[in-house]
Amino acid sequence: MNKKTALILVNWNSFEYTNQCLVSLNNCIQNFEVIVVDNGSTDGSGKELKAQHRHITLLQSASNLGFAGGNNVGINYAIDQSFEYIMLLNNDTFVEPDFIDVLVNYMDKHPEVGIIQPKIYCHHDRTLIWDGGSYFNPIFTLPYTPGALKKERASHNQLKGIDWVTGCAFFTRASILKKSGLLNEKFFIYFEDVDLSFRIKKLGYQLKYHPKSVVYHIAGMSNKSKSKQKEGYVNPIVHYLIQRNRIWFLKRYTNPIFVVPTVIYHTSYSIAMMIYFIIRARFKKLNALLRGIKDGIYDTL
Repeated sequence: MNKKTALILVNWNSFEYTNQCLVSLNNCIQNFEVIVVDNGSTDGSGKELKAQHRHITLLQSASNLGFAGGNNVGINYAIDQSFEYIMLLNNDTFVEPDFIDVLVNYMDKHPEVGIIQPKIYCHHDRTLIWDGGSYFNPIFTLPYTPGALKKERASHNQLKGIDWVTGCAFFTRASILKKSGLLNEKFFIYFEDVDLSFRIKKLGYQLKYHPKSVVYHIAGMSNKSKSKQKEGYVNPIVHYLIQRNRIWFLKRYTNPIFVVPTVIYHTSYSIAMMIYFIIRARFKKLNALLRGIKDGIYDTL
């Protein structure tokens, strides 16, 4: 097996999505090893994936370690096996055949680049951008993705520098991860990709977005129910994790000179969410958000 690139997928009770992703990857031009981390699945999906796709390397975790922990299992394996490049790819994605070839070729020619990401469309409507490059507003300590869920703009077709790379399709060098450290597992999921991006950028590396590498993302499948419940489609735990992790992120990355606008902005956002949940009588989500605020303030990374 070519030891140049390891591609990591995390599977958690989601054979259908991971299987579709693997079928899509089978059409790729570039030679790479696919590492599937079965993240504490209870439905036997990990073993079924191995039975259907003999070429994959299957790593099984006894428990669900979250997005961060699951990917770290794969990253540690890839580093131990001396791969040059490591790519994290969400298992609810489909890819163009040359998507990884574009990224490898660019990184080979640009050692100053630490992370690169493809253009990511929404799978349900492939004319909509899911991520066309992400940025950071230091005044409000706000990571954001302009143009998300909208028709692509001219800027989405430009190779450009960005401030952080989404964990949905995160391509980097193993040598860099040895220096930066891996994903912070305390985040579990949400903001762990921004945090790692910032740590790699702090080492002096550039972060890039390449529009000729293309991925399609279903998005959110692990945290949504298939039918609308009293609390909506999204699991209340999502609001807990996002709120807690947001506060942890703010505590770590807020510039002291921007504390006041940051506190005003994020407090206003949280209050707006509380009002919305009260109006919609989604009290489990309200409680989850309040617990996230408490744990974010009193717990530390």
